[in-house]
Amino acid sequence: MMRLPRSWAWPVLLVSAGLEAVWANALSASNGFTHLPATVVFLLTVVASTVGLGLAMRHVRTGTAYAVWTSLGAVLTVTYSTLAGHEQMSWPKALFLAGIIACVVGLKRMDTHGEAGQNPA
Repeated sequence: MMRLPRSWAWPVLLVSAGLEAVWANALSASNGFTHLPATVVFLLTVVASTVGLGLAMRHVRTGTAYAVWTSLGAVLTVTYSTLAGHEQMSWPKALFLAGIIACVVGLKRMDTHGEAGQNPA
């Protein structure tokens, strides 16, 4: 079984959240799995993202890890979609996205190494 040093848990979690945004956008671009390159990107990144989440959960509590993974993934997905011209950004939407980021920062600050993880290594 893969071991992840405790100090890598949060960086791996953040990268995994980024990969969640990649697979979400690749899923959309796959056009119902009919566009092969986007489908391959989706398959590779969904596996890598989920494996990273699982590894991070060895040191970050499940609820916190999942909340961070989905929240940052959502913010990055919306950001990419906006930059690619697929959706519009508004001040209220930007404010709510910033609120999500603030909540993730709060969750990180509340995470303590001594209490985190179901399977301390």
